[in-house]
Amino acid sequence: MRTLIRLEILRTLRNRRYLFFTVLYPALMYFFFVSAYGSKGMAGGLSAKSYFMVSMATFGAVGAVLTGSAQRISLERKSGWVRQLRLTALPGRAYAVAKICSCAATTLPAILVVFALGASKGVRLSAGQWLGLVAVIWLGSFVFAALGVALGYAAEPSAVQPIVMIVYMLMSAFGGTWFPVSGTLKTIAKVNPVYLYNQLAAFIRPGVPFDLGAAATLAGFLVLFVTAAGVLYRRDTKQA
Repeated sequence: MRTLIRLEILRTLRNRRYLFFTVLYPALMYFFFVSAYGSKGMAGGLSAKSYFMVSMATFGAVGAVLTGSAQRISLERKSGWVRQLRLTALPGRAYAVAKICSCAATTLPAILVVFALGASKGVRLSAGQWLGLVAVIWLGSFVFAALGVALGYAAEPSAVQPIVMIVYMLMSAFGGTWFPVSGTLKTIAKVNPVYLYNQLAAFIRPGVPFDLGAAATLAGFLVLFVTAAGVLYRRDTKQA
């Protein structure tokens, strides 16, 4: 399984589309938002530079794992590669775990590039806060990697890409990625994994503790998506 994970990571990092849409695109969007908002304050007393540094890092991380895992699985189903793997000694659960782990590992470049830009723009955090941000955003990306695997098996290969993009954009739009959510929208957003994902970074605000409720709910989503991925994988096995 370790060999499969290593090969998956190398294949992803060699993909130019991955480098643009999950690393460069969030960085460009960060420059755009910082320029548009300037020195304006955001929700919770954060500066625009800090707020969008986090939201663009999560945006890139979700894009890296969600689109990467779903579309790659759909292509492998179409080409017959998944069927060939089932003929080997590799267990089905090992294949799914390898997909989730390899996709989550590729989120680090997207996170680190945006954080480096934030630091260059004047975001000042302690060493512990920087390390904590990297850790929670990276670990949170496993939730969306599992969702990507589930979506990769849920739809026909020809329909996976538009479905993933719709899910990705809707969750981002109503999850605080592009603008702070408030009022009724905030109540609805509490069941949105992307909103909860962004909330993991709330501890960088002065006097705000780590949101254990958001972390626990995201853990629940992880269990749900992993379970769904397993069920859909077994269904696809029976249909193959």
